Amino acid sequence: MAVTLRALQTVVPPTVLVQEQVRDIFAAQPGLSRLAQRLVTASFNLSGIDTRHTVIDELTLDSTATDPQFFDAASRRLLVPGTRVRNELYIEQATKLFVEAGRRALAACPGLDPADITHVVTVSCTGFYAPGPDYMLVRALGLAPSTQRYHLGFMGCYAAMPALRTAKQFVEADPNAVVLVVSAELCSLHLRTSSDPDTIVASSLFSDGAAAGIVSSRTPEPGEAALVLDHFETVITPVGESDMAWKIGDEGFEMILSSYVPHIIDEHIESALAPLFGRDERLTLALADGVLAEAGAVTAGADDAGATGAAAGGRVLTAPAPGSPLSTAIAHWAIHPGGRSILDKTEAKLGLTEAQLVPSRETLRTNGNMSSATILFVMKAILDGESTADGDRVCAMAFGPGLTVESGLMTVTRG
Repeated sequence: MAVTLRALQTVVPPTVLVQEQVRDIFAAQPGLSRLAQRLVTASFNLSGIDTRHTVIDELTLDSTATDPQFFDAASRRLLVPGTRVRNELYIEQATKLFVEAGRRALAACPGLDPADITHVVTVSCTGFYAPGPDYMLVRALGLAPSTQRYHLGFMGCYAAMPALRTAKQFVEADPNAVVLVVSAELCSLHLRTSSDPDTIVASSLFSDGAAAGIVSSRTPEPGEAALVLDHFETVITPVGESDMAWKIGDEGFEMILSSYVPHIIDEHIESALAPLFGRDERLTLALADGVLAEAGAVTAGADDAGATGAAAGGRVLTAPAPGSPLSTAIAHWAIHPGGRSILDKTEAKLGLTEAQLVPSRETLRTNGNMSSATILFVMKAILDGESTADGDRVCAMAFGPGLTVESGLMTVTRG
């Protein structure tokens, strides 16, 4: 039974942040040290971002807000609202993005009605409220009151991957299940001026957006682009617990994003991919020329019961060295663009082509880092690509607090 992700849709708020303008505003804030001013300029210039989106309408130079809470356009001062003010705006604006993304996904899924949805899985780490977005989706979209609801909160940038894995498990347990998965993040609510390097890096990267899709065992319509969800894997790297973290402070949520993160990914991305590759017989056979070398024992995961090949025999395969045919065996790579240096490290370490990183780099360039929603934007860009063909393999990876690496193997289907 193939479990498929269909009708991927994305939404961004209307207010656009131009990176150069935001850079100049952050660099000009009072109280910054000279080193911090240089760090702001460097972080923004090297981010790989041109534009981002925000739900905060007043974060523009032409704002006419009479009682600004986040940005005073007249003085160009960034203000410091408390966590309650930020979360109240989250409740208002995140609900709109969750509902709009869910509505678009339902409208884009042929032959599916709201009454067909049996489960809702929502994802967010940038705010809290109850009844939460899962409840709001049921009410706003006219789903059945009996719809089962699940919310994955405060997991960070990788959370859309376990959401898809959870949806897949629901469908495997009940082939009649139809799962609506929606991620919405309002990272801009928590941006602030500071001389702290981690805060500066976060301010140069994060933004707002939402994405949604439908997971089921129903066969896609002829010509409909979708992704068969083959396998998922979770790996915690040996180091990184203090290098990527997410805490609640009195003045919003505080992101710790160390400059050491790209190095951690560079050192451990191969071992993080090893158990995922070992789950898939077709990938193992495609790289059976020794590129993937045997590297010890592994315990099969929850969705590995039907696996065959090397992994099923109790062995794990390591990821290939740079320059290997991995980029041929897997046509498309949906890499979470946590920052430009992360994409650079991944491309070099795995021997990928420049073209294979275009969906991730373009998502970063036009939208910034939208935390958990970002990987779904990249996957949609791959599905919409002119070069994407039926049967193409896709490897998706997202990174988050821990440092946690979530990965998945998927297959493109055209119905």
